[in-house]
Amino acid sequence: MATDEPISLSEAARRSGVPASTLRRWASQRIVDAGGGWTAAAASQARVVARMRERGHPLAEIRSAVRDGRLAFGSVEELLPAPGRHRSLAEAAEIVGLEEDLIARVMTLLGTPMALTDRIGDEDLGALERMAGALRNGFPLVALLQLVRVYAQAGRRIAEAEVRLFHLFVHEPLIRDGVPPLEMAAEMERMASELLPAVAPVLDYIHGRYLRFYMEQDVVGHMEADLALTRTHPSRVSMAFCFVDLSGFARFTEEEGDEQALDLVERFVETVEATLPADATVVKTIGDEVMVVSSEPRALTEWAVGFLTMFEERPRPRVAIHRGDAVYRDGDYFGGDVNLAHRVAARALAGEVLVTRAVVEAIGESAHLTLEPIGEVALKGLPEPTDLYVATARNLPPR
Repeated sequence: MATDEPISLSEAARRSGVPASTLRRWASQRIVDAGGGWTAAAASQARVVARMRERGHPLAEIRSAVRDGRLAFGSVEELLPAPGRHRSLAEAAEIVGLEEDLIARVMTLLGTPMALTDRIGDEDLGALERMAGALRNGFPLVALLQLVRVYAQAGRRIAEAEVRLFHLFVHEPLIRDGVPPLEMAAEMERMASELLPAVAPVLDYIHGRYLRFYMEQDVVGHMEADLALTRTHPSRVSMAFCFVDLSGFARFTEEEGDEQALDLVERFVETVEATLPADATVVKTIGDEVMVVSSEPRALTEWAVGFLTMFEERPRPRVAIHRGDAVYRDGDYFGGDVNLAHRVAARALAGEVLVTRAVVEAIGESAHLTLEPIGEVALKGLPEPTDLYVATARNLPPR
């Protein structure tokens, strides 16, 4: 139904969850814009007002926010599936054939507060049935729980980005232009109705693209004994761990401001992602720091040396690479060798690539790299000093 199509007062009360008498009062006080009759947009506005009242906001403050259009975003919720009936954990467990404790654990991984895990909706039930089917077909429980956590983390980031970017680039400009609240709500719903149907196909495309890539990498790993999947424990992998950050970034932020610093970080991370060798991948970014893993220490080191030549102005990147074992869990890598690589990064100078002896041994002879030892270096938090080397490009004689 279009947001400007008339609806009855009783239907507006049903949609908003607000009694009809309260809706009349809010309309007369111009807290909700129903001067032209009740519409889906007005009901959405009332629902948001009710939510703000529950959070303790006074009516005068809400009236001002409604008048400015700051609460117009709530109308977009009309485009999302309405929640269905709820079931208890016991009912859900009987339907899908999973233990109550396991269902509660899955719901917690999805970000459901413990107090609400006993309210399983229809969509929740459908997802749980698919998980139960995977387990019945032999998929390991420990792997399933890790996948749920990774999916939830990725989903939260996607949803947060969608909402924040829509707010910054759609909602805020409409507020600045002084668009009337209900007209603003209708415009936002129109734009969202065009965007939302495209989200799932695009995500399916991206997921399939990366899935094919990593399946190919997995096959290669099984074929070559020295690659990532050679391990003695199911959850441990042997990889080259690389940390890249911007030396002097804190001072740059103080001198140039947050906006300039944010633009710099975005360009920096985009350059890392665009230039990495095919077998390397970004694990995570934390501020100006990027963690990369690769099954090929030589290719990763050659990339790092070339990457630094792209930055001549401060703050310049610095890189640390170490090869070792780590526990793989929830899409991330953990363990002493990862910590070692991170500690090495803290000792690197701007524009410098530091590598450990393990990387040097894995590289062997290289026609493109010079690996100069700088001796044993004491690293913070580690009991023994570590042999470190500076990696630079080899100057090849002209032909």
